[in-house]
This record gives sequence, structure tokens and C-alpha cells, in this order.
Amino acid sequence: MPQIDFTLFATLRGNARIWAVGAIHSEVDRLTRLHRQIAEDFLPGDQIVYLGNYSGHGRAAIAAIDELLLFRRAILALPGVDMEDVVFLRGAQEEMWQKLLQLQFAPDPAQVLRWMVEQGIGPTIEAYGASLEDGASAGRDGTLALTRWTSQLRQNMRNLDGHTALMNALRHAAITETQNLLFVHAGIDPDRPLEAQGDSFWWGGSSFADMDAPYLPFLRVVRGYDRRHGGVAETPHTLTLDGGSGFGGELTCACLAPDGTVLRLISA
Repeated sequence: MPQIDFTLFATLRGNARIWAVGAIHSEVDRLTRLHRQIAEDFLPGDQIVYLGNYSGHGRAAIAAIDELLLFRRAILALPGVDMEDVVFLRGAQEEMWQKLLQLQFAPDPAQVLRWMVEQGIGPTIEAYGASLEDGASAGRDGTLALTRWTSQLRQNMRNLDGHTALMNALRHAAITETQNLLFVHAGIDPDRPLEAQGDSFWWGGSSFADMDAPYLPFLRVVRGYDRRHGGVAETPHTLTLDGGSGFGGELTCACLAPDGTVLRLISA
């Protein structure tokens, strides 16, 4: 396997259980209930990987991220837990957010902003203290006005403890040291090597459920978001953990054995 860029990919130990959490979409109440269930069965040596889309669509983005940070601190306080045992992947919502903070450099900022709003980023913008109307107006007024708007958004995020640090720590994917499991946000392109996936991690996955062979060397690929909203699904080579949180469904988490076997499936 080619050398992995560990600034983009996280490494998980391959000899212990892994809790994988699907897309949250600002559903803080579901997340809190799910965390309680995980805490009841969390063992020394266990690891947690969150599969992206912490915000978006719902209006409790800040509360959801605060809950993620608080639970991470609680887990890290347990005996035998290391910093690397809690991993956060970048989802489509987080990818858009990073692009939003640089909107003044987009060729057509107004069009890009409209597209992002269609993808559910509007409530997150408002949660961080900005308005869509002001953003659209700034886009019409030019680069300087748009820079002021994005700078204020960035500052508002900095004012919230841990939010900027979390965004800076997001990884594109996670792999186990044994190379049994690959964790991604929305999917992969089976015809591309891992280091060439690019946007496939966030916007791919249309043929994910149809994979009829393993994405070597991995035994199983686990994703947290299905753009088609097909629900939780398991095949011999893939696992989808999108229970529909943010779209009227449940927030789902799987506890996986080192070989990818689902030991427990919980939802809230």
C-alpha cells in the first residue's frame, strides 16, 4: 500500500473495538442519548470515529459540536484512553464550511453560496451569528465586503471554545493499522487509490452499496452518510451508518470488531 499522509488520514489500532458514529446533522438531543449508550459499554482500549456532518440542516449546530467536545473530554479522562482514540472525519458539511470561510476567493460567490444553502449549510451560518441575507448582499458588494462577512464568521467560531481546533483536526478518512477497515464520510471511488480519492470522500458514494469486491487491502469500508438516504445497510464489503438523523430518522452507531464484524448497533 502507498505511504499514507497522516496529516490527512487517521490511524486506528486494529486490535480493539471501534465505535463508528454516523452523520449527526445538528441533532444534539439524539447525539447526547447516543453518547450515554456508548458510555455504558465503553471499554479500555475502545476507540471512537465520528464520520462527519456534525452540523447542517438542523439549527443546533453549536450545541451539537459542544456535545462532541464534551464527550471527547470525558472519554479521554478514562484510564487507558489516548488522544488518538477519538477521531473526527471531515464531512460534506465541514468541507463546505471551510470553503465558505474563503468565499471571497470563489469565481462566483453568490452562486456558490446559493448552492451551499441548498445543501443545508444555512442553519449553521445562522448558528454562528451571521445571516444569509448579509452574505448575499456582501457577495453583490464585492470582495472587500465578502471578506468582512467571512472574517466575522471565522471570529465568531474562534469565540467558541474548541470549535476552531476541532475543524482544524478533521481527517479525510481513518484506517486501522491492520488495514482491515477503512472509515470514510460518504463513499469512495473503487477505481482510485486511497490517496487519490479527493472529493469522493464527501460527494461520492453513488455506487457504494454495489461494491461486489473488497476495496483492497481493506476487508470493509464504513461510511456515515448516504446522499440517497437509503438507511443503515450492510454488505459483505461495506457498511452504511446513516440512519437519517437530520431528516426525520435516527442517529446510528456501530460497535465493530477488529475484522469489521458488527458487534452492536445502537441508535437514538
